[in-house]
Amino acid sequence: MSVLKGLSSVQIWLLLVCVSIILMVGVGGATRLTHSGLSMVDWKPITGILPPLNAQAWEAEFAQYKQYPEYQKLNKGMSLDAFKAIFYWEYGHRVLGRAIGLIFVVPFLYFWFVGRIQRPQRSRFLIALALGGSQGLLGWFMVKSGLVDRPSVSHFRLAAHLCLALFILAYVFDLVLSTSNQQRVAVPSGLRRIVQVFTLLLVAQLIYGGFTAGLKAGLGFNTYPKMGDSWIAEAALTLTPFWLNWFENGAMIQFIHRWLGLAVLVAAAVTLGAALSQGAGHPVRRAAGLCVGLVFVQFLLGVTTLITVVPLSWALMHQVFACFVVLGLTYLNFLVRPRAAD
Repeated sequence: MSVLKGLSSVQIWLLLVCVSIILMVGVGGATRLTHSGLSMVDWKPITGILPPLNAQAWEAEFAQYKQYPEYQKLNKGMSLDAFKAIFYWEYGHRVLGRAIGLIFVVPFLYFWFVGRIQRPQRSRFLIALALGGSQGLLGWFMVKSGLVDRPSVSHFRLAAHLCLALFILAYVFDLVLSTSNQQRVAVPSGLRRIVQVFTLLLVAQLIYGGFTAGLKAGLGFNTYPKMGDSWIAEAALTLTPFWLNWFENGAMIQFIHRWLGLAVLVAAAVTLGAALSQGAGHPVRRAAGLCVGLVFVQFLLGVTTLITVVPLSWALMHQVFACFVVLGLTYLNFLVRPRAAD
């Protein structure tokens, strides 16, 4: 508890929101990896808070599920007990989303009315509220794509859903930093540009991570650094026009994701090298060193997940640890951002 001693009640609340979002990313990953995301075929934001409570309600829920492609093409003959197992993952994911909404909204209203949220920052808190609401809508938009003619969601929508969750996490953590006594420091414009390139590469990697997950692209070519016997698999070049491979071809998407991971690691190391010129004990040096460590661990988790053919445990650690990489880079960006940017 001593860690929380110097924090205001607003900061503790925002950190609790961050923890909740990380938990949500983990539960969302487990829902995807257990193939549970399409088990609930409607969206009832208010009345859907309760699961089926008796045998008749379960049979009705199961009958609804049977009308959609996942049951008809993948799970035909599934037992009710097996359906309950996947249903509860998706149900837990949705209930946790509602809980995060309450964790944000109730204290937000209280802090607003007692004057703990300063007027210049109120718009930022309102934006955070809007982002949270849009994430729920985007989640249902993603699920709907798997209820039409194929038993899988659009990898574009899945990547958008994941990246928005990570953006909200970064946004809320930046609010924590903005309401703290943490001082920004003057840094050379060259270092700031290096951090920006590092950030852009990470954003691209997160997008391609979402594509990889959505297309289950990690289930093939489970060797590293080569894809089997080749640096790039022939399967990665099969679509025409060629640019389509970059967005629709699972083999090419895996190829891009694996080498973007190395590019992010190199960018982190270059950032640290540039930050070392700032002198011993400089906060940017510490933040850059933290980012290198986080990216290195994430890189190892990604390679391990690939070569072990995407087991639930490794894949889940890889997805959740991305949250900590985002937090580390958010802190670094906060330090080097000019004060006029607020």
